[in-house]
Amino acid sequence: MSDASSASESNGSFSATLLAAIGGFAIFALILVVAYLPNKAAPAGDGVRTPEQRKAALAELRGKEHTAATSYGWVDKDKGVVRLPLERAIELAIQEHQKK
Repeated sequence: MSDASSASESNGSFSATLLAAIGGFAIFALILVVAYLPNKAAPAGDGVRTPEQRKAALAELRGKEHTAATSYGWVDKDKGVVRLPLERAIELAIQEHQKK
């Protein structure tokens, strides 16, 4: 009788071990799928841009950045916050530092 009870205990522990191993592999596979799924960015505008279109968009962006860095403008007119050209902002920062 002891052989029959030990065989059923052995069979039960084997089933539990097998189930735990399968569950572990399933969790590992799920983590891999989530971590390595390709993240596709939504296409900008109407779809895929040609290199010429990307180059033109980059030139436009750099032009806007250059204008913002070299001209005066309002950031928030209600609060009185202005944008200064970088050179002028550097001059003012130097003057303020020298006063201290």
